[in-house]
Amino acid sequence: MHRVLRPSLTTLVFALAFAGALLGAIPAAEAQGDSHDRTHFGNDINVGPSENVGDVTCFFCTVRVRGHVASDVTVFGGSIILEDEAEVEGDLTDFGSGVRLEKDVKVGGDITTFGGPVRRDPAASVGGDVTTFNGYLWLFLIFGLPLVIFGGVIALIVWVIRRFTRQSVPATA
Repeated sequence: MHRVLRPSLTTLVFALAFAGALLGAIPAAEAQGDSHDRTHFGNDINVGPSENVGDVTCFFCTVRVRGHVASDVTVFGGSIILEDEAEVEGDLTDFGSGVRLEKDVKVGGDITTFGGPVRRDPAASVGGDVTTFNGYLWLFLIFGLPLVIFGGVIALIVWVIRRFTRQSVPATA
């Protein structure tokens, strides 16, 4: 007997509510107080020449810095571009497309990329280490493998619950 599992309406409503709460929290984090931090989901972040910001975090977008970042720049699924004598006092971390450093930019900390290159002008200054994990295997190992394992555990739990809650069918003679 072949059975098709379909999610219940309650499961779908819960999943949509959870996703909405998660996406709603990102703009709320940006709007808090005078922290000067920037966090965006799907919208590029531009730090202008006269701007001074704190942490910059971007999900599925690009960060372009022409001014001053007092802390770290982190991008998931996009790239980091520093140009026009930009300065970042902290670290640059990129999961996706890579980092580009143009002439006369300064990075005070480390640069780490997963799945993308670091393009660096010889006149760019980096205070820490530059580490590049090229290829998309690293992205799979960091994000995909834990999701596959998590999905397997959930499937096992659902299978065990369904196995022990299934009504027994009387045997026919």
